[in-house]
Amino acid sequence: MGPDERAQAGLFLAMQYPVEVPGVTMTNFLRTAKTAIEGEAPKLRTWTKEVKDAMEKLKIDADFANRNVNEGFSGGEKKRVEILQLELFKPKFAILDETDSGLDIDALHVVSEGVNRAHESNSMGTLLITHYTRILNYIKPDYVHVFVDGRVAEQGGPELADELEANGYDRFLAAA
Repeated sequence: MGPDERAQAGLFLAMQYPVEVPGVTMTNFLRTAKTAIEGEAPKLRTWTKEVKDAMEKLKIDADFANRNVNEGFSGGEKKRVEILQLELFKPKFAILDETDSGLDIDALHVVSEGVNRAHESNSMGTLLITHYTRILNYIKPDYVHVFVDGRVAEQGGPELADELEANGYDRFLAAA
């Protein structure tokens, strides 16, 4: 499936390194993407309010609406904008690839709150890929899986993440 087909099917993908899109403003991108996902343009008055409210919750300055997508954004700003998209597009399932990468403590907290809001507001399923447990202080996993060489080496509950934090991945790498 192409990216537009995946989005229409309800799948959202947040990349570790979001790309810049020169020449496309955030406002234009968000409304165009929402229109493509829904099959019709959102009503401008309600859409503008929804975008403004979501930006405030994610502590994104209103000026970002007129900036080009991710152009000149810091790593934390890019991640906040991805979570803005997540909240506005309301997918059925989200794959978040190292969403915590490069975030300071404040940004980690804000981004995590956004993921939790998206999950709670529309029962979104989430696959969160991370190498560190600090994000799991804010986003509580139901299941934890350890992948080694593209295969599940072990799975368990949140306690598995605590074990990994304490002991590292050495036992999994030795077994591989």
